[in-house]
Amino acid sequence: MQGESRPVLAKAIESRENGDMRQSRTYPLRLPRSLQDAVERISREDRTSINQFVATAVAEKVSAMQTAQFFADRKARADFAPFDKVMRRRGGKTPRAGDKMPSA
Repeated sequence: MQGESRPVLAKAIESRENGDMRQSRTYPLRLPRSLQDAVERISREDRTSINQFVATAVAEKVSAMQTAQFFADRKARADFAPFDKVMRRRGGKTPRAGDKMPSA
């Protein structure tokens, strides 16, 4: 049946406040059949467990979201007036011979 979900057991790593103690929890995870088949295939090809694959995928997603939030926070605190001042300044030295932007 297409679109059917099958339960998968996954482990979550939970860090304690001191950062030294780690605790694992097991919980059921429902994945669409096609996604679970892909996870099984890829983890087999990579010679990793399904748990390791899922934990790594979750860690990558969390990292990406935290990175995006970090830059959004930095942008919110940015003061563009000094940047604009530097960009509008005149003068400076002319580029030296051979000093060119790299080609893409």
